[in-house]
Amino acid sequence: MTTNLEREAAVRERARKRAASLTYSTGFGNEHSSEALAGALPVGRNSPHLPPHGLYTELLSETAFTETRPNTRRTWMYRIRPSVVRPRQERMDNGTLLTPPFVNAPVDPHSLYWKPRPAPAQGTDFVAGLWTLAGNGDPRTRSGMAVHLYTADVSMTDRVFSTSDGQLLIVPEQGGLLIHTELGLLGVEPGHIALIPRGMKFRVEILGTAGDETGTGFVRGYVFENFGTPFSLPELGFVGQSGMSNPRDFLAPAAAYDDSEEPVEVITKVYGDLWTSTYDHSPLDVVAWHGNSVPYVYNLRDFQVMASVNYDHRDPSLLTALTSTTSTPGLNNIDFCAVPPEWVVTDAFRPPYYHRNVNAEFVGVIEQAQHVTAGLGGAAADDGYVNGIAGIVNPMNPHGPGADAWEGATNGGLDPMMTDGLLFVVETQWPLVVTEQAVQTIGQTSDETLSGNSTLQSQFRY
Repeated sequence: MTTNLEREAAVRERARKRAASLTYSTGFGNEHSSEALAGALPVGRNSPHLPPHGLYTELLSETAFTETRPNTRRTWMYRIRPSVVRPRQERMDNGTLLTPPFVNAPVDPHSLYWKPRPAPAQGTDFVAGLWTLAGNGDPRTRSGMAVHLYTADVSMTDRVFSTSDGQLLIVPEQGGLLIHTELGLLGVEPGHIALIPRGMKFRVEILGTAGDETGTGFVRGYVFENFGTPFSLPELGFVGQSGMSNPRDFLAPAAAYDDSEEPVEVITKVYGDLWTSTYDHSPLDVVAWHGNSVPYVYNLRDFQVMASVNYDHRDPSLLTALTSTTSTPGLNNIDFCAVPPEWVVTDAFRPPYYHRNVNAEFVGVIEQAQHVTAGLGGAAADDGYVNGIAGIVNPMNPHGPGADAWEGATNGGLDPMMTDGLLFVVETQWPLVVTEQAVQTIGQTSDETLSGNSTLQSQFRY
């Protein structure tokens, strides 16, 4: 008799093989198209009288019908069964997946720090392992965001998830994921990010870590739920035609569908509440599609850093990889900033100077810096700058390098150097309100770093 552990090991092995064979089309915002069955994609009509192969036509609109053409996001899908073929949905417990507004909690004026999430309870998949840290805004007004952390030790083999509240930005930190969306599959390893459009169904299988043959390891990472406008690439202005996050580095999936008639639980998040129903078929049955509301995978190491090269530290806006805009230019709902390795050659103080910002900041670490860096300040292996941490600095809260980072940057040399490690910063114009469950697990504050060893702030290179 096959055990649960043996089944999970087999699922991971199959997922790794599928991930290794995936092909993609390139280009952020492009009009992509794909068909998993020859002739399934109609020609000359979006909604033909008789779609090929007896498929059903369905349109997914991620933006309003009257949105400006450059901002319109929609995809035409040709599927085995229309989405309206579904049983009645029932409310289910939200668990640790929470949604703002968090009106009863104060905005904490400290620099907050959370240690990496521990292993989940045995049998936890991606959806069950979502744990909400903080948020702002309200999905009912299509503004703001939520910060979730995830842990999982089993794959979603008979469950599918979607959120009507917002677009999802998934950032693996430990272990890879195979994400099967309605439009196809994405292989997402630590150092990559995945974008899932609002309302798109998907399931997550675990790729595991290198050498994981037993199916016992767990995966971990970050999820940002964007209630506002879909993420776009930032304008380049005087940077010119290319730089920062380049469109060609974003990969969209090839069509791949399930034609399963086995029971599947479908969980839908609607304005903060979870609803469940059991289908008698897989809803991931899109055989062909075309459009620009598509999932993407992006390698953060492809981000082209635009740095100061003679004096002073640049503003973090030059690290923006993705942005969710508002009606006020420059005042964004969310800015997602990538901080990959980079050359540092400036003859000034190299870490960020001490500062207070009007925006709230969230920082996560994907890959810890491995050595102390003279001239920039460094982090010891046992300080707070470790993989999987989470940090929040709310508006006008003073922050900057820790004591040893300041000491190293002030007294160290100014030879050109390449940094290491990989982290990211999320900025939002509204304060991040911490959930009650997150308040109970605050690891430490970083306000003490000037008088002691470096902790969270010691390697903030942005």
